[in-house]
Amino acid sequence: MQKAKIKRKTLVLLLVSILLTTVSLAEAQQPGKVPRIGYLGAGYRLSSLIDAFRQGLRELGYVEGKNILIEYRYAEGKSERLPDLAAELARLKVNVIVATVTPAALAAKKATPTIPIIIVTAADPVGSGLVSSLARPGGNVTGLSLVAGLEMSGKQLELLKEAVPRLTHVVVLSDPGNQPTAGFLKEAERAAGSLALQLSVVAARDANELDSAFSAIKKKRAGALLVVASAILAANRTQIVPFATSSLLPAMYPYSEFIDSRGLMSYGPHQPDLYRRAAIYVDKILKGAKAAELPVEQPTKFEFIINLKAAKQIGVTVPSTVLARADRVIK
Repeated sequence: MQKAKIKRKTLVLLLVSILLTTVSLAEAQQPGKVPRIGYLGAGYRLSSLIDAFRQGLRELGYVEGKNILIEYRYAEGKSERLPDLAAELARLKVNVIVATVTPAALAAKKATPTIPIIIVTAADPVGSGLVSSLARPGGNVTGLSLVAGLEMSGKQLELLKEAVPRLTHVVVLSDPGNQPTAGFLKEAERAAGSLALQLSVVAARDANELDSAFSAIKKKRAGALLVVASAILAANRTQIVPFATSSLLPAMYPYSEFIDSRGLMSYGPHQPDLYRRAAIYVDKILKGAKAAELPVEQPTKFEFIINLKAAKQIGVTVPSTVLARADRVIK
């Protein structure tokens, strides 16, 4: 009798143990228990940048589809779509939102005051109201800033002048709807004065305004084109680059993606590095860090690229002194 009781007790304990293990495993396998990242882009999907972000995650032990999930949302160059896409990610209750550019981060911040937001390329996070300060953001937004990058329009003009020594007039294609544009233009005007260059500014807020912008650029009869950093302009690079090429305009672009579209030159922060570093912020947030207490960091790597194939197409010979300064030359 006593032995039977012991056997029943052992069996009950065994069943309870199996049940608890099964429940534990089931909970671990529930999709809701796997951290989810909301990825909000203002332009189109760029594989090179996504790959850099994923690589950063892998280096920290995260593998998409296994121990982390990513919800991708793209405005495809239509900034008016950003608020709805941000709201959608907020409703999904993702653990963190990665916003690629300032307009995406602003939309995300408006959509949720609680979900941590990591900005990848914020030109002026303090000026745009995303954070209180770079050292102590103070809210639910942190990440990587291009404050140092505001000076890059001056550097771009300098390199453009060196590549085209007789240059006297540059037309600037800008996106006035992009908050940091005013800062970029201010720096460009400052640099133009010291380089003895005349600047003419032409605006394009979206793809619908590009044709009129192209017509205005032709009327300016400038010797070169400078494209200001903007997610909208980057999203429409497959229209902008062919226009510059067909117009025989030496052009300086802000991102390497323009060179991938056969542009002449680009100078700016190395974007893949910024996306890889964004993964570090995601890791810290998932481990319990507060966005308000994570300092906003600056770019550490800038890249100057020259495409000699594009130079040949427009009849430009880039001086050897300029080629020597390039980080990468496409032959």
